[in-house]
Amino acid sequence: MITVDNYIDSIKANLEKHSDLLVGNLKNITTYNYFSEIDLLDFTAFIEPTNFEISIRMFSMDREANEVFYEGNDTTVFAGSVDVISDVTYYQLIDNSLDDFLDNFYEENYPAIYELEQKAFTDWFGQCWKKSGGDILSLPSFFVFHDDTKSYELKNNQWIDDEEKWS
Repeated sequence: MITVDNYIDSIKANLEKHSDLLVGNLKNITTYNYFSEIDLLDFTAFIEPTNFEISIRMFSMDREANEVFYEGNDTTVFAGSVDVISDVTYYQLIDNSLDDFLDNFYEENYPAIYELEQKAFTDWFGQCWKKSGGDILSLPSFFVFHDDTKSYELKNNQWIDDEEKWS
């Protein structure tokens, strides 16, 4: 029988299998020549709960919450967005059907399980960020969940309200 602890442990183990890829991609991102009009970087996690997948995309942003693009001719300048990691399976159902999993296990343990999932994703990304040397970037950098109202500040290891980020 599935428990919250073994569900979260399974998520952590599945994410760990992709750590080297994520670290390598983040190392590459630290070498970009960022456009001077970029104010911050948002690493946005997109969760696909019915497939148990996470994808992370980096967006270059200004302080008004707009994505920054570069339209010049210098091909070495980066602005815009880029996939960091795509379609990572973070959990695999074994004996349960998806409906049974969602209707019974997940619903019974919500919202605590949702918070534990977010912590597992954030901890994994934060550890990979540190391993990649992400702190060398001079741009403020955040890990966020798509359509959420808070952001994890990667250099200070703390959650902030999005309004703080955009001010």
